[in-house]
Amino acid sequence: MTWNDVIALLPILILALGSAALLMLGAWWPRHRALMGLGSLVALAAAVAAVCLTSPVAEVSALFGTGAYARFFTVLWSLVAALTLILSRRYGAQRGFSGGEYTALVLFAATGMALLSSATSLVGLFLGLEAFTLVLYILIAFHREDERGAEAGLKYLVMGAVATGFLAFGIALLYTSTGTFHLPEALAGLDPASGMRPVALLGWAMLLVAIGFKLSLAPFHLWTPDVYQGAPAPIAGLLATGAKGAVFAALLTLGAGVGPGWDDLRPLLWSLCALSMLVGTLCALRQDNLKRLLAYAAVVHMGYLLMALLADSSAGRTAVVFYLCAYTAMNLGVFALISSWSTAAGEPQQLEDYRGLGYRYPLRGAALTVFLLALAGIPPTAGFMGKFAIFVAALDAGLIILAICGVIASLISVYYYLRVVVVLFMSTGEGANLGFCGREESLVIAFCVAATLVLGLFPGPLLELIGSLIS
Repeated sequence: MTWNDVIALLPILILALGSAALLMLGAWWPRHRALMGLGSLVALAAAVAAVCLTSPVAEVSALFGTGAYARFFTVLWSLVAALTLILSRRYGAQRGFSGGEYTALVLFAATGMALLSSATSLVGLFLGLEAFTLVLYILIAFHREDERGAEAGLKYLVMGAVATGFLAFGIALLYTSTGTFHLPEALAGLDPASGMRPVALLGWAMLLVAIGFKLSLAPFHLWTPDVYQGAPAPIAGLLATGAKGAVFAALLTLGAGVGPGWDDLRPLLWSLCALSMLVGTLCALRQDNLKRLLAYAAVVHMGYLLMALLADSSAGRTAVVFYLCAYTAMNLGVFALISSWSTAAGEPQQLEDYRGLGYRYPLRGAALTVFLLALAGIPPTAGFMGKFAIFVAALDAGLIILAICGVIASLISVYYYLRVVVVLFMSTGEGANLGFCGREESLVIAFCVAATLVLGLFPGPLLELIGSLIS
């Protein structure tokens, strides 16, 4: 590795080395609040480095890109890690989390997400994906006294191990068909003129099984509600935003390299998209647990993003990246509110726990309403602009049936999101005795509300930036 490679990877190195340093510091200085604060600063430093530094090379070791696209997602996942650690300070203190280990794991998860988003090789894709997946196995079950957390971690581990097997075999078959790991050359086996096309198709089928698991696409979504419910709320937010977003960032790179092979993959992706929107919507309608409702809703949202990817156009790819940013703000905000209402005894999860909280905690009630309306796609929020961009790209690409399914799913989602809002502002009865919102949670909630509204009212600058990244 040359000095130029080190400079190009500096934002990721800040995350990785900061993670290792805080892990060692935590062994001698067990001050969890201070360690999480230092971890937030490390993540912000990585984001600043990604913004300010210009990479002297386009690629490192033929594994990871260092261009504007990669740096954009490095900034995004670094911010998500910083907000997660800020959100975890009071939450972790209530549950006796070890600050050094917890902070190091969150930073290393952000490292893996940044590597995955910048992968230009099948090997880089595997390394990045497994880096943060292995960390999430631990973080999901980090609260050792919570039986649901242990169960969630075990389910994610078992299903994740199976998905890793599919991913490894898929990569091996793609390598067999072309003799290279580098994208897009590794995807050339899908070209109709290639003699190894059947092998490449089988490799893609295995790859899509692994990706379907990571993204919670139906029918690979069965782990999602249990893991969302059992994971600590800040980690569930990280899983719902950064983990899924990084996979989609890599999928955009994969999709751009497929070329003529899109015609072979389109029917399978079309089916996954339609099934995800249908199954996620029907299952979300029956939920009385907020975290499980968000889990099934996530299946629907991944279907929306896959629809934009299927458009196979600049407008579709722009819509994917914009919606990832908007979805990150909206979803992280909801989990921040769940964390803010938590106590040492647990989190409020059942809808009945939220009865009347809009009157008792008006600011937090208003914030939760904003996030839920944004997830439903109500203007003038970022959720509306994101869905509008996705549906326009789908219609321009001739995906009329999928667009209609998406609109119907979005309309139905208004019902199950408004159920929460109705319970929140019911004047009769009271919810559970919930926690006091600290300054840390207030900061994260305010940031997410601002991002949700600003991206909804003024989407132009971000859309122009994203357009320049993927052109």
